[in-house]
Formats: sequence, structure tokens, C-alpha cells
Amino acid sequence: MATVSQKLDEILHRLAFEKIEGESPRNESDPLLARLKALGTEVWIDTGELEKAQEIWKDEFTALTTNNTLANQVVQSGAMDQIIEDTIHQIRQEALDLSEEEMILEVGFVINCKIALRLVQAFKVKVSVELHPAVSRSIERTLHFGRRYYKVCPEYFTVKVPLTPEGYLAVRTLRQEGVPINFTLGFSVRQNYLAVRLGNPDFVNVFLGRLNQVVMDHKAGTGELVGEKVTLATQRALRSARENHKEVGSRLIAASIRSGEQVAFLAGLDVLTIPPKAMKEFQESGKSSMVSHIDDSIEPGIDPQHPLAKRFSELWELSDEFKNFVDALVARSDLDSMQGKELDEIAQSVNLFHPFSKDDLQKIQDHGKIPNLDSWPESVALDDLMTQSALQSFTKDQNALDERIRSFLK
Repeated sequence: MATVSQKLDEILHRLAFEKIEGESPRNESDPLLARLKALGTEVWIDTGELEKAQEIWKDEFTALTTNNTLANQVVQSGAMDQIIEDTIHQIRQEALDLSEEEMILEVGFVINCKIALRLVQAFKVKVSVELHPAVSRSIERTLHFGRRYYKVCPEYFTVKVPLTPEGYLAVRTLRQEGVPINFTLGFSVRQNYLAVRLGNPDFVNVFLGRLNQVVMDHKAGTGELVGEKVTLATQRALRSARENHKEVGSRLIAASIRSGEQVAFLAGLDVLTIPPKAMKEFQESGKSSMVSHIDDSIEPGIDPQHPLAKRFSELWELSDEFKNFVDALVARSDLDSMQGKELDEIAQSVNLFHPFSKDDLQKIQDHGKIPNLDSWPESVALDDLMTQSALQSFTKDQNALDERIRSFLK
């Protein structure tokens, strides 16, 4: 079996690999983006579609991010159909014994590599590639696919690992091996503080637009500056962690940006990853000046009288209790051999990693990427719920991508 696995890895690597050729393209500069850069902010584009990136690309952009949803958009366009056919044919020609689900997982790996490599070839910048959600609760499979992505393009690929107990622990190992990591699906200061202390990923995230949306959807206020408050508080926590813990070098990504106005407000943050629509809004805004709000006191648009109001403050707070929990965890001698279930159980003491059942996860997926808070008691931490909603939303889009692959197996 080990021989078969090695042969499969070799075949899939050969199918996925492309030599990166040519020089970095020369692009026009954008004065607004130059101002962001001067304030210390790196700017990325959030798309898997080459043509959309090309429409807005400027000299100041330094990377791109993809995810399961964005990859699905590319695949449903038919752009990857020939690659799907060729990959399936090659695997079958080698007479490798794969189940249908294993075949879909491997073809998906090649597709993700090809989508990312199209972007790398065009812009010669780093591209974040996301793992299949099916591996998110397995340390072994996260390590396996993380290493394989990195091997395909070590100069330009950054591996996106979703926030799960297994993800936290796998990231620790991958970073020790030198694999660049974008630790994704974060929604709170505490989630990201744990990530940087435990594994020191290159990047952590706050999906700020979804936090504003969950407030609006529940009529708990205007939703204005809710995600921004969490993001800025996280930036301050990371800045402190970098100053006080020499092993920490992680930087923060503001993700799920919805508007050009948010881009301007978050000037000075480590990294902004921006979808093309919001980027166009920002570029056309004509803002003459921007300042950093990292150290400002932010009043979010939450109605304090609303029954759900008190659930939101946990997103931007970092208690001494939680910091002490992280200190004790990082000091454990068995940390590098710990399994996800163990971390899950340990973190129950700080109300992290709620034990969602299969039925719970299906309910979350059915509702969509913004959870219905009325369906969940206050004992379920909001950041846990938001992370699971995001992961299940990506799973739904990944399922659609997988179905297109499946149609070629008949």
C-alpha cells in the first residue's frame, strides 16, 4: 500500500506541477494603493479567476488568495474540464485502485494547483491554496496535502488550513517544516491569539464582513464597524504577541472585505485581501487621505438593548484566563504528539471548540454562511459558530465542485 501511495503522489505531482517561466510583469502603480503600502499594509486580491485579477492588477499587489468557493466558480465555468478529464485518464491508465471519493479528492488537488498556478504564471506573486474541507478534521491528511501543495510550488504557494483542533496542531508541524501557512476561518481575537502562540502561521485571518452581516441579519444593530473592531483588536493582540514572544512572527489578514470604504478604514493593518468588486470601489473612491485606526477606540453598530448584544463582545476580548490557558498549553511536553480530540477536550475549559454533532453541522450548512443565532444557546461561543458556518459554507461549494468532477467519472 505504501508503494501505491508513493506512486500516486508521484503521478499527481507530475500532473499538478508546472515550471514557472518568464519575468515578473511590469504594472502601473495606483496612488491610493501606494498610500496603503506607505502605512504598512500589504494588499492582496481575493479571486481564483485570472481575468478578474488582470482587470484591476496594479504594481502594489503582492499576492492572491483562493478558497473552495472561488475554486468552484472557476470549475463551474468549464475552464478546468480538460484538466479533470486528463487527470482521471492518467490515474486510470496507471491502474491505481482508488475509490470514487479518493479519486475526487485527488482530482480536486490537481485542479486547485492549476487554478493557483495560472495566477502565479501571470503575476509571479504568492498565491494561497486551500485544502479540501474533507481533510479538516484529520491531522495526518492535513499534513499530507499541505506538504504536497508546497512541493508543487514552494516558491509561490502558501497553504490555507482551516481553523479546527486538528488544523491548529497540523499547522504547528507544517511550520516547523518550513511550509508557509495561511491559517483561515478566524473570527475572534482569541482564536487567532491561540494560533500564533501554538503554531506561528505566516498569516491568520478575521472574516470581518461576515461579522457585520450577522449583526444586520439579526437586526441587532446597524452592523457597522463590528468586524472592523474585531480585526483591529486582533491586530493589537498580534503586535503584542510579536513583541513579547520571540517565536511569533504571524501577520494578520483582514478577509471577507465587502466595500472600498472598509479597505480605507483598515489602512495600516498587516494585510488586506480584497475581492475585485471591493477593490474597484476603493480604486474609484478618490480618497485623498487615509490614517491608521489600529489604536482607536471603536464603537460598533450593536444595539446594547438587543438580546443578542452581549454575545458579540467575546469576539474582540482577550481575557487573562484565556492567555493563561494558552501559556499552559504551549508549555505542555506532549504538545507535538497531541491529537485533535485531546486539544478539543482541553479547550472546553475556555469554551472553545463546541462539540457540534453531525446533525448540528448539517443544520449549519443548510442555513448558510451566516448562522441563525436564535437556534443556538449562549453556551455556544459565537466565534465557534461563525467558524463552523464558514467551514460548512465552503464544504457546500466544495461539494458542488466535487459533483462536477464526479460527472466525468461516469
